[in-house]
Amino acid sequence: MKNLFLATLLFALPALAQPVVSPEVHPDGSVTFRLAAPNAREVQFHCEGVTGSTMQKDDHGVWTATTPPLAPDIYSYSFNVDGLHLVDPANPFIKYNLLNTDSQVEVPGPKSLPWEINDVPHGVLHRHFYHSAVADDDRDFIVYTPPGYDPSAHRRYPVLYLLHGYSDDTSAWSAVGRANVILDNLIARGQAKPMIIVMPLGYGTMEIVKSGWSRVGDPNLWQRNVDKFGDALLGEVMPQVEKAYHVSKDRAIAGLSMGGTESLVVGLNHLDRFGWVGAFSSGGLNTNYVAQFPALDARANDKLHLLWISCGQQDRLLASNQQFCDWLKSQDIHYDWTEPQGQHSFRVWRNNLADFAPLLFQDKQ
Repeated sequence: MKNLFLATLLFALPALAQPVVSPEVHPDGSVTFRLAAPNAREVQFHCEGVTGSTMQKDDHGVWTATTPPLAPDIYSYSFNVDGLHLVDPANPFIKYNLLNTDSQVEVPGPKSLPWEINDVPHGVLHRHFYHSAVADDDRDFIVYTPPGYDPSAHRRYPVLYLLHGYSDDTSAWSAVGRANVILDNLIARGQAKPMIIVMPLGYGTMEIVKSGWSRVGDPNLWQRNVDKFGDALLGEVMPQVEKAYHVSKDRAIAGLSMGGTESLVVGLNHLDRFGWVGAFSSGGLNTNYVAQFPALDARANDKLHLLWISCGQQDRLLASNQQFCDWLKSQDIHYDWTEPQGQHSFRVWRNNLADFAPLLFQDKQ
């Protein structure tokens, strides 16, 4: 109620008489942000990949700022109005988040970009709801079926379990990561095998989110969250998927940030179920690797088709990911490492998925 009252004071009705256009993407890729807040003392904007955040107010109480030209991509941004975090009220393109929702703006690029929607056959997103006995709550998971999937046919498809990060929800990979669009394009170009993608809610206990960022550093709660997520995935989500869809025994698991850690823990500890494992900017991995992966040794190479690990060069988690790779090397476990430009952002992870998916199931008919 306090934030609502403050917002009411900041946004006067006269300023809203003229529609505010925001964001406005210019032909050179620069973006102008606008916010009507005539009673605000200071307004800043925060946009991925942009330094500087000051906005200027005109005589009508509209605050404005224009970025330098941006590379084609999807950028998250928000406003800070006298200390109050706000999404852009003129923009319905939202990056939903359980703790900190932002707005998004797309700087369009060539149709060759993996996340650009093209005139190709499209797969279908299916949403399933169920009660989780492991987490003791009601939750969902989303399934992508590729173009041409026929539930009445006998063809079986390999499946990728794709996990989101901390503070995201089930929709993150489809709504923000555009996983379905990326796979549509890769499949149409013959660059990836047709596959089913399962995107579950990535928490073993919602307590880890309800407690907020202040409890992320609690190692006991974090480990309980990771362990119980594995139980929910293996014991609840996978049986439902394998009953409802024509999936083969070829399975991959990958995820970003928290989901990267969960992919490593679940995948590398269950090589009888997952032959392909991907970790994008993994966060929160227990550095007692021997305890976290008690049975992992060089014999894993006989079961692993691919262990693919990536982290952006400007990501604060780069050193911890490199540390884990050093341990894998000491155990003679084969892995592929990539270190692209970028921070802890979907601007990196969309490209991660576009690079990872073509490597999956290629040695299978």
